[in-house]
Amino acid sequence: MPISARRARERASTREKIVGAALNVLETEGAAALTLRRIATDAEYTTPVVYQYFANKEALVLELVAHGHRLMAAVFQQAPDEPDIDRRMLRIAADYVRFAGEHPHLYEVMNGTTVNAHERRRAAEPVIEVLKALIKNWSDAHDVVLADADEACEIIWGTLYGIASLGQLDTVGTERAQRLAQRTLRAILLGWRTGPPEADGQEGI
Repeated sequence: MPISARRARERASTREKIVGAALNVLETEGAAALTLRRIATDAEYTTPVVYQYFANKEALVLELVAHGHRLMAAVFQQAPDEPDIDRRMLRIAADYVRFAGEHPHLYEVMNGTTVNAHERRRAAEPVIEVLKALIKNWSDAHDVVLADADEACEIIWGTLYGIASLGQLDTVGTERAQRLAQRTLRAILLGWRTGPPEADGQEGI
């Protein structure tokens, strides 16, 4: 193996180990425990080595946010295994809420203000693209014309985010939140299929 290729592989391995250590601290102790010095210790590197890969804590958190969205996208991509498109949509509703419940600290930084809105949006693109594709498949299957596909995606995304946030409360919990998410999404999809009357001065979806 050429020296350059070996060095590139070693750098990738080091970066992966740093991110893995950071993810473990985040998932087990929360964002407050994240410091580059702590991550260096857990990854068994010196702090200057970590700084070679991440200029500051914010850069490391951004990588964790992107990692979280890649994990969520991978979960969503399993939905096509369900042949019925309506069941597929309901499955992603439950999967989204379950992800938030299984990774509460990661989910918090994915949607928090540590990373600016533009960067969060860019990190979320893998999930958004999967969701848009599922919405398109659903609308094609039911011959439903969605005037604004981006807005349709935002409606579903916002709905799931809100219900997943409720799921973080002890009075609701993840399992109940999953059921609520599926019921709510079913109502939204039914509304799009039946075409409810438009309010005066407002455009339909």
